[in-house]
Amino acid sequence: MNVFSNPSLDVNTVGMVHINEGEKQNKVQKGDILFSGSSETPDEAGMSCVVTDELKEDFYMNSFCFGLRLTESEQYNLHFFKHVLRSHAIRQAISKSASGVTRFNISKARFGKIQIPIPPLSEQNRIVGILDTFTESIENLKKQISEKKKQYEHYRDQLLDLEGKPGVEMEELINIAELGTGSSNTNEELPIGKYPFFVRSQDVRWKDEYEFDETAIITSGDGVGVGKIFHYIEGKYALHQRAYRIHILSEKIIPKFFFYYFVCHFYNYIQKNAYNSSVTSVRKPMLQKFPVPMINLQKQLTIVNHLDTFEASIANLEQQLSLRQKQYEYYRNMLLTFDE
Repeated sequence: MNVFSNPSLDVNTVGMVHINEGEKQNKVQKGDILFSGSSETPDEAGMSCVVTDELKEDFYMNSFCFGLRLTESEQYNLHFFKHVLRSHAIRQAISKSASGVTRFNISKARFGKIQIPIPPLSEQNRIVGILDTFTESIENLKKQISEKKKQYEHYRDQLLDLEGKPGVEMEELINIAELGTGSSNTNEELPIGKYPFFVRSQDVRWKDEYEFDETAIITSGDGVGVGKIFHYIEGKYALHQRAYRIHILSEKIIPKFFFYYFVCHFYNYIQKNAYNSSVTSVRKPMLQKFPVPMINLQKQLTIVNHLDTFEASIANLEQQLSLRQKQYEYYRNMLLTFDE
């Protein structure tokens, strides 16, 4: 994943391994270009990663990767390769060198025939200077988003640490909300629909018809990510049979407040109350007994406003990141498209 995710190797997020004496392993050094060997789709196979930093200790390549070592490396700007190998034209060529059915592996024979445009060193330096400005801005935004999310989670957890506090009464969810599941099946989704169709918590598709038109909290009932990811919906949507809909009925609870509290505490709740340590599904009785703090409406509203402000700030940074990434990709492909 380090190779797959990073155009330039992240030396701070490597795994550890024991190497026996005399064991044959490929040691990695500055200037090496690493590639992921396979993926579930050809478009994601053979992702490149350049070792641009001096390595102060021994690094080894694992069996899921393969690498290239440049000859006459003084002719190249290493950072040029982190851009050109992920450009649209080269990625297309690399993906065509992959073959498979359920998993696609890079053919070294086809991969070795890929031609990479190499302009003079002065032109490489010029291109790197432009593109690195974008990538530095992108990394800075990613860092800001990560720090903001940590602040948000810390602040949210403090604000919503309410159970057991003096004067806070807890009420079971069944007493303040209507709980139900949907009636739609996966095959009822449409490629281009009008309304969100919730298959499971992390999987939102689209449907032409809808079942509900209200404020609701939706979570998956089973499958990957059960109990971890939730959606707060105002308006029309359709719901899969294995997803839960929670519609707050009590006038003493602001739905958005419950949503924040639910996201903060529900996963830990099901871990503690599950019959086994591996939670694969949420049963309705467990959901019904979820304890909800009954605090005054003004305090609920204050908490909601604080957390909404945090989320808006994060969303703004994420929007900036998306725009900057699109700008980078545009200029990368423009600068790295060479006439024959």
